[in-house]
Amino acid sequence: METQNNQFFARNSELSIEFSKYVLEHPEMDDLLTEETIIVFLPEFDVELRDFNLKMAKEIESDGGKPFYVKVKQMAHKVSSRLIGVEVGREIETALAL
Repeated sequence: METQNNQFFARNSELSIEFSKYVLEHPEMDDLLTEETIIVFLPEFDVELRDFNLKMAKEIESDGGKPFYVKVKQMAHKVSSRLIGVEVGREIETALAL
């Protein structure tokens, strides 16, 4: 059970990172989100995680919380890095000369 919860945490963390990027690109979201907002992801592409998150949302509601649901139809494939033309060095002089 602990391992499964860790897997759900990791999958929710990935969704959270991507949602943070989405929010940065959509400033109108600022009006909907506060520090008290409890975001619950409902990924259509991951039924197991969606069901787990719905169960957590019910617990949040039973404790008086008000979940903010984010339905996600799909996620694009991972992009390793968007950096192009990277050069590295160990010393500042070398780095500046790059």
